Amino acid sequence: MTDCLTLESLASAHSQPLQAELIRLNLSTELPTLHVEGGMDLQHYQPSPCASYNGFLFKTASLTRVVTEFKAREEFSRRWCSLNDGSFSYYESDKNPNPNGTLKTSEIVCLVIDAPQKHGYDYTFELYSESERIYLFGTDDPESHKEWVKSIAKSFIPASAEPLLRLGFERIGRLKCKDGLNLQQSKVGWFALEGSTLHVYLENNKGEEICLRKVNELSIQQDSGVLVLVEKGRTLYIEGERKLDFAGWCTAIKTAGGSGGDMLSEQQLTESNIPIIVQSCIDYILLCGMISEGIYRKSGVNSRVAGLCDKFRQDARSLHLKDGEHMVDDVSNTLKRFFRELKDGLFTSEDALSWLNVTDISDESEKIEQYKLLLDKLPDVNKATLGVLINHLYCVQYFSEKNQMNLHNLAIVFGPTLFQNDGQDYTAGRAIEDLIQHYKVIFEVDEQQLNKQLALIKNIHKLREHGINTFLPHPRTEQDGHFICTVYLEEIKDTVSEQCLKVPGSMTAAELTYGILDRRNIPFTEKDYWCCWEVCIKEEMERPLHYEERVLAILHSIGTESFLLIKKHPAMDTMLVYLATKMDSSKHGIMKFREERSILGLGLPTGNFHDRYFVLNFTSLRMYKDVRSNRCEREWPVSNLTIYFGIKKKLRPPTSCGLTVIYESKKQDKPEKQQWYLCCETESEMREWYSTFLSCQYNGKVWPKDVCQQTQASRVLPDTRHGNVSLIPLRGSENEMRNSVAAFSQDQLAVSQICQSLGSNLWTNWVAQFGAAG
Repeated sequence: MTDCLTLESLASAHSQPLQAELIRLNLSTELPTLHVEGGMDLQHYQPSPCASYNGFLFKTASLTRVVTEFKAREEFSRRWCSLNDGSFSYYESDKNPNPNGTLKTSEIVCLVIDAPQKHGYDYTFELYSESERIYLFGTDDPESHKEWVKSIAKSFIPASAEPLLRLGFERIGRLKCKDGLNLQQSKVGWFALEGSTLHVYLENNKGEEICLRKVNELSIQQDSGVLVLVEKGRTLYIEGERKLDFAGWCTAIKTAGGSGGDMLSEQQLTESNIPIIVQSCIDYILLCGMISEGIYRKSGVNSRVAGLCDKFRQDARSLHLKDGEHMVDDVSNTLKRFFRELKDGLFTSEDALSWLNVTDISDESEKIEQYKLLLDKLPDVNKATLGVLINHLYCVQYFSEKNQMNLHNLAIVFGPTLFQNDGQDYTAGRAIEDLIQHYKVIFEVDEQQLNKQLALIKNIHKLREHGINTFLPHPRTEQDGHFICTVYLEEIKDTVSEQCLKVPGSMTAAELTYGILDRRNIPFTEKDYWCCWEVCIKEEMERPLHYEERVLAILHSIGTESFLLIKKHPAMDTMLVYLATKMDSSKHGIMKFREERSILGLGLPTGNFHDRYFVLNFTSLRMYKDVRSNRCEREWPVSNLTIYFGIKKKLRPPTSCGLTVIYESKKQDKPEKQQWYLCCETESEMREWYSTFLSCQYNGKVWPKDVCQQTQASRVLPDTRHGNVSLIPLRGSENEMRNSVAAFSQDQLAVSQICQSLGSNLWTNWVAQFGAAG
């Protein structure tokens, strides 16, 4: 203001005598200097963006639930609206001095832009308040709508999250969240949803982007009101402070994380930019259909194919293809239909003709270079998808002797499918044939890795031919199926070797242990105490399996961060001596106790260790506050408990002699799982508690008697069947072998099936050896 050259004159001119007096008294005050090593620049405070805007809008009555139904024009009333000085007010008209209602911008927690023509007015937006109310406004003027949205967002989004305002967002607002680095305390975050990307600004952090179509998991924990996003090894927990806006965020994020259209880039993707539907179908066919005759040429059942396509379109992330539930030809036709119906095609409508024209080049080197140039021009998702598909087709034709789908046959099927033409000529087929034939050169493939992949597929289908189910990455089987599983053997301290073996459903921990030792020709005595351990790396705990426990059930229950390890039990001899000299079958004493409580239902531990008095007998484990207490605080059935050695270091156990206890209820209607921790003063005390627990749970049978005798029998315990066909044992007495041969020779189906699976020379040798079996 040119007429007020100083702060004092400005204050005096505007009737602010107190301000003028304060300014006059401080005229000689100097700005304090900062004496910091190396110097320091002053950073001026950045105020929140100031926004103001006025104009007419059409408003409905405020709502207390999410707006899902159509609002007709008749339900809106014309109101003069004003955004100024941190308040959004609406009036009966522009002449009225008193507002009908006012909403402070600091109370706005979410702004939602509706899709055009969702309601009677073409352009509408919604404001969510801290008081759990929704205000719906509309207009027919797109420019006015745009200015209102920009101004309102600017009024409640802080300066630290100002880049969000430059996005073409559909929803913007404030939520609380936790991430993997700090789960104890929630952070305030500012979120904006733009298409399938969630933009996040947390306190004191730079902004980040989450592609919702590429997350590994997107789920809502209904009981705790938490939205869980898992991506690239990191988990983000978004919490709902208010039910109304959180419900809207959950719906919007789940919708954005689904398939958004018929373009390749609009599909749900893996971290490698491959559509999940493509990766799922290829993985299933790799396991179940690589040697299926006429794979991709045979038609599936149309209704089942359409059903699979619909399920993948709704949420590909939640659909898991399983052997026995889904048919090979249905899955292969689902993959072909996906590519045929793909909008803009795999090769893009812009460049598809260029790909076809390359087939006319006679010089192979020049042709390959042109294919490489076109490959580099493809969008990232198209390029990654084409690479995975051609790799798969290369593997399919590699097994053409069994599946009858050679290079030419695959090209006939996939040429018209991928180029989306009628297939009247073979140009499209020739292009696909070129890509498969020159796959290693065009896609610059590591030949060693490719050979490993082919060897893996061979092994998978060799096992399937022998009636053994395989899995990627987790085992799946029918009721009496077998698994190929990996266990580890510790022959020398800290020296571990990997062992793969077939595990039938009836195999016990003892049979597994001594079967591995037998295979490795490791001698042992009764005092060596070899056993099978379940080791969990994440929880930093381990336990020896009881010798009668079924191994397959354990393999089904453990996660990817757990494994089975065969090693000696260092304390078993001491435990058996203790139990032999123990007069009483029960035990009681003081241990330090800590329970794993839930933070927001996330199963995260909190609390400290406290002294408690425990009583353990054959039926239950009871906990008392102290030795004088008459009423127990907690009681658990012994049969429902599983005890592990070790406690996670981050829980800071008071001693190194810790036990982790897991309780699982057997109630079908109300399953329950709890985890808690016990600490003993000494290792001998810990061993005493553990051995007493095993004795109580297994009625005194802690270790098998006559180990060497039992293990000799266990070597022939696994079910000696080839699928449903009896096999001749390769070990055993002469009588056992004679009886097996006699039974085998009566089964003509068995003879024919074994003939097919064995080479002719080997079969001739068997016939010569056993005579009657022929």
